[in-house]
Amino acid sequence: MAPNVYITRKIPQPALDRLREAGIQFDVYPHDEVIPHDVLLEQVAGRDGILCILTDTIDEEVLHCAGRAKIFANYAVGYNNIDVEAATRRGIAVTNTPGVLTDATADLAWTLLFAAARNVIESDAYLRAGKFVGWGPLHFLGQDVAGKTLGVIGLGRIGKAFVQRGAAFRMNILYHSRQRDEVFEQSYPHEIKYVELHELLERSDFVSIHVPLTPETTHLIGKRELERMQSHAILINTARGPIVDEQALVDALKERRIWGAGLDVYEEEPTVHPGLLSLPHTVLLPHIGSATYATRTRMGLIAVDNLIAFFTGKRPPNLVNEKVWK
Repeated sequence: MAPNVYITRKIPQPALDRLREAGIQFDVYPHDEVIPHDVLLEQVAGRDGILCILTDTIDEEVLHCAGRAKIFANYAVGYNNIDVEAATRRGIAVTNTPGVLTDATADLAWTLLFAAARNVIESDAYLRAGKFVGWGPLHFLGQDVAGKTLGVIGLGRIGKAFVQRGAAFRMNILYHSRQRDEVFEQSYPHEIKYVELHELLERSDFVSIHVPLTPETTHLIGKRELERMQSHAILINTARGPIVDEQALVDALKERRIWGAGLDVYEEEPTVHPGLLSLPHTVLLPHIGSATYATRTRMGLIAVDNLIAFFTGKRPPNLVNEKVWK
């Protein structure tokens, strides 16, 4: 009998086509919205596998209702939405889609940096409102980017890709990560230095976050850290919202302790702290770091390939919890 999979949200068609070609039966939640939790609980029952997305909370209750399911294929690089320990105890495989969105997310982080530094959003709105009547020497003054110091928190795939883009703008790099990467340092054509977090914050003109969300990184950037930053500095976050204490960030921006921020993720996503909405030099995007046609399609194909491997008795290529395969 063919495996039966439930997909919690519409994903690119090529991924569905590949699943169908593999002879796997599936149903898809028909609405382009986050599946309600009660519907999720109902739909996972009796399935052999689940293809879920980052906004689905896969907790003990879901795992219990899933009962027969032995794999949850997450359509995301991160998997903090899944209780991996609980899944492992139940012998359920958890997979993700790593590597595929590196360039897309690094590109978007640069987009946020430039948009915040040069008042792009405010200037665009000003012109569209019919307020532009001519050039002015004091209109929408922003921050220079070329030759400045860029602080990067986290030197994984996306962090490294982000750093590499700085070379075109002759940027000097400070980075803080779990460990120093001397090989990568040697590949960068300008100054690059591993420093402690406090030094990075104190010296950087721009600070960009590229670490996963863990208990240790939750509120990694809070009131104390924001107070260390320079008054002209800009904070960029395309990683996970709870890494930044959003209330502390609002306070820092209101009190002009830092100059601006560019955010693609939020602490209580999809809710955005209302204090952010009216602040100047603040660019807010709706979690679109991986939102290119090619990247989102590749994510779907990788998630599907994990399912196909599992159901053909092979180790899923992106298995998160290795214990279930030993």
